[in-house]
Amino acid sequence: MTDTVRDQQSSCVSIYVYEVPVRIWHWTNALAITVLAVTGYFIGSPPPSMGTGEAYDQFIFGYIRFTHFAAGYILAVAWIGRIYWAFVGNHHARELFYLPVWDRRWWQDLFTVVRWYLFLERQPKAFVGHNPLARLAMFFFFTLGVTFMIFTGFALYSEGAGQGSWQDALFGWVIPLFGQSQDVHTLHHLGMWWIIIFVIIHVYVAIREDIMSRTTIVSTMISGERTFKDGNPD
Repeated sequence: MTDTVRDQQSSCVSIYVYEVPVRIWHWTNALAITVLAVTGYFIGSPPPSMGTGEAYDQFIFGYIRFTHFAAGYILAVAWIGRIYWAFVGNHHARELFYLPVWDRRWWQDLFTVVRWYLFLERQPKAFVGHNPLARLAMFFFFTLGVTFMIFTGFALYSEGAGQGSWQDALFGWVIPLFGQSQDVHTLHHLGMWWIIIFVIIHVYVAIREDIMSRTTIVSTMISGERTFKDGNPD
């Protein structure tokens, strides 16, 4: 472990975990997903009325779609940057992209943490990075989920961009893979709820851990430092 700072007035120990690019990506990503979820919901379930006047005198839905597309581009570019940082950042930056399923101890810790979240286990050991359950959830709900949303999103966007566009060249194959355009629309919409469910659980667990566990969670993604309230991590 590196960058360890011990508070001389208490038993607290702080370890630098999340580097600046990871933290910037996290909050940029959170904002982009919020905008995408709100605008995506209206695109999939438009309101019955667009206000006063004729529809052709307004551009409300056009603004909604533009905002959705802009946020989608931000999400995709940020995701490419996050993948790059997994190669050049510290080892915590890579936890999002693979699961150590070959490690017996990882599985043991996973079941212990599951019992902890179900209030069936006393305080488990403190982890410097993501605990095994968080890592598992991040990989399946977020890493695979966001990748799926980017691919299906740009595939649907390619229909408007037209044949010969770079969106069509890179993602046009996605639509026939899943059947037809409406099938991809449905899967993209379901993917939105997949990520929303993850976000709800993620926020709940982060706040719960800050209150009940030996380590800081929310503040770590602001300062980059994880503080262990009763000394060194296990």
